[in-house]
Amino acid sequence: MDTTQMLIAIAIAFVLGGALAYIFWRERQKVKRYVREPPPPGQGIDPIQVRLQAYERLILLTERMSLPNLISRTNQPGLSGVETQFLLTQTIKQEFDHNITQQIYVSTEAWDAIRNLREQNIHIINQVASFLPPGFTGSDLNRHLLEMMVQNPKASLHNIVAEVLSFEAKKLM
Repeated sequence: MDTTQMLIAIAIAFVLGGALAYIFWRERQKVKRYVREPPPPGQGIDPIQVRLQAYERLILLTERMSLPNLISRTNQPGLSGVETQFLLTQTIKQEFDHNITQQIYVSTEAWDAIRNLREQNIHIINQVASFLPPGFTGSDLNRHLLEMMVQNPKASLHNIVAEVLSFEAKKLM
């Protein structure tokens, strides 16, 4: 390869590199502009709307994971206590897993609150089950969980988490 061919190869490389750099820069500018100024209605996705929808979904998740709602949705007469305990904890885990992607749209604090609610409710279910006599029924477990919630309504993070999510959503509006 002689000097002329080498210079031509270098020139082509510079032109291609420059063109790629320009395209990258232009696309980056579009993204920055999009984040600062959402597109007019009908011309794209509004990031604030996406975040508000994530908060809506997480408030719904909070309601679905609250122990009274969870018990009423999963109540199956005739199940043993251990089966009911498993059903309740699995339902919480599945609800959480179904909504796990929402964490990218909400604050770290909001997502931590959701995670804490999940862990707390699973812990409460397991603790109440551990204090019941051997051979307890699913109805016994459900009754004791509901009695505990009535006697100590502040034992659940459900309302606090819902308020945190609502407050953060309102800040976006």
